[in-house]
Amino acid sequence: MAFRPYLAFAGNCREAFTRYQEIFGGELVVLTMADAPADAGPPPPGAKTDAVMHAALMTEDGLLMGADDPMGNFDGTVKGMCVNAPRPDAADAKRVFDALAEGGQVQMPMSETFFSPAFGMCIDRFGTPWMIMVDMPAAS
Repeated sequence: MAFRPYLAFAGNCREAFTRYQEIFGGELVVLTMADAPADAGPPPPGAKTDAVMHAALMTEDGLLMGADDPMGNFDGTVKGMCVNAPRPDAADAKRVFDALAEGGQVQMPMSETFFSPAFGMCIDRFGTPWMIMVDMPAAS
């Protein structure tokens, strides 16, 4: 079974997912409220037609999904979770961490720990908390 983060945004989902595609690569699909078929029923009251109702970034490592809050009630604050993005080596972990931390907040700088050769935590400029790490090599 795979768990897939579904991120919520306060109107900047397209911008965030465009940045995530720049960082992680992959194929990005973005559907707005205006893309909904006519037979899907009316959008929620007050929903903006350019609000992202579904974004999916598909990479060789997995799938990241998200959407804008169509009602505009979400303030962009995420609590109680982090997106963990394991990287193959310390150089790539640093590249990804630095890109995500740009314009955001570093919670724990990228460094070697007892459980990872490279581990860091940040909240990106879109409000998404991230844990970037390299898995320890398997003991032989």
